[in-house]
Amino acid sequence: MKQSKYRSVKTCVDNIEFDSAKEARRYSELKLLERAKVINSLELQPEFPVVIEGKKICKYKADFAYYEDDRRVIEDVKGFKTPVYRLKKRLVEALYGVEIIET
Repeated sequence: MKQSKYRSVKTCVDNIEFDSAKEARRYSELKLLERAKVINSLELQPEFPVVIEGKKICKYKADFAYYEDDRRVIEDVKGFKTPVYRLKKRLVEALYGVEIIET
């Protein structure tokens, strides 16, 4: 088995393969919160196209999105923040008026 670039281990939960054990754990936590009705509408890997002046620059894929008290929460599980990730995060926050939470 090839080791990942950032030493993460692919992990499967509910027949969903996650890029890391940390992301899989967070998914399990969020599912419990959804069952307890603390959050709702849990979404996996929502995509945000980054389009500036009609030109597609890139797309950003978060790990999770959900609603908590009628507020949409965008969440990314990070072990290592690359310069590309930091740039995409700032672009998405500016273009969509959202805050990306890192766990």
